[in-house]
Amino acid sequence: MLQVGMGPGLTGTLLALVPLGLVLAGVRWLDRWEPEPRGALVFALLWGAGVAVLVSAVVNDLAAWTVANATGSLDAGAVVAAVVSAPIIEEVAKGAGVLVLYLARRRYFDGVVDGIVYAGMVAAGFAFTENILYFGRAGEALAETFVLRGLATPFAHLLFTACTGAALGLAARSRSRGTVWWALPVGLLGAMVAHSAWNLTSVLAGGSYLSVYVLVQVPIFLGVVGIALWLRGKERQVVQHRLTEYAQAGWFAPHEVQMLSSLRLRRAAVDWAGRVGGPAAAAAMRDFQRRATTLAFRRQLAVSGRADLRTHGLDERETLASLTGDRSRVLASAGRA
Repeated sequence: MLQVGMGPGLTGTLLALVPLGLVLAGVRWLDRWEPEPRGALVFALLWGAGVAVLVSAVVNDLAAWTVANATGSLDAGAVVAAVVSAPIIEEVAKGAGVLVLYLARRRYFDGVVDGIVYAGMVAAGFAFTENILYFGRAGEALAETFVLRGLATPFAHLLFTACTGAALGLAARSRSRGTVWWALPVGLLGAMVAHSAWNLTSVLAGGSYLSVYVLVQVPIFLGVVGIALWLRGKERQVVQHRLTEYAQAGWFAPHEVQMLSSLRLRRAAVDWAGRVGGPAAAAAMRDFQRRATTLAFRRQLAVSGRADLRTHGLDERETLASLTGDRSRVLASAGRA
């Protein structure tokens, strides 16, 4: 608001809510099987919108000013800031937020999807604040700027920072705790290169930006969507395979495993519980589904050798006892106990 004025700042904020909503919807879609703790997601969003933006703005402005003074060209300063400075400092600043969550919330950070989800939240916050500034400063070009940034490329920052998140997710799946210290630089490098290449295509395209967008940026986005679909499918398989093992031991009925392995059937089960037993039954069904998913993913960690077996055994017994209670609450509320 201080940089663009109250009126333009308010307009920019309202418009920036549109791409923010799109990105948050995408992150929520990816995070359906094993939702991350809400507090951690909020932290990631605020880190991106605050800390990462502030650090990036200071360093990028300094880089642009230094190059402009050295060359006598404001355009040269702007190009260097866009293609060199911004990709480096912005990805480091955003990646630092994901790393904080990796270190502080290690129990909940256990795979590539988790890393991308946290990276997506940081990126969403960063893009939100950045868009407020872009929209607020656009003036007569506001409509064009909104279409390009808010509608055509709302997921750009998510695509870049997802490289860092995915690398940390792979480190989380490794049996060696030292993996993170080589995986993180690799992920950051990928994020920087992707960010720089994206900005460079925009700088070089000039009046041909639409062609570059269709031929380069759209295929990249579709490729990432394909990867996201594959990752979500892998999470469904984990739930199905691990819960089938518990079913073979008598903890679940086959129809329960079938329901728990399908997002569509999960929604239908909650709706059914709500119809026959009211809000209490619906809440119990949601708890049953959540705990069963947690059980499946924690068993996956144990089977792959990435969990302390003693701790896993205690958690497993507690979760199974809670699941039995959830099932009883559903049936009691539905009048079938």
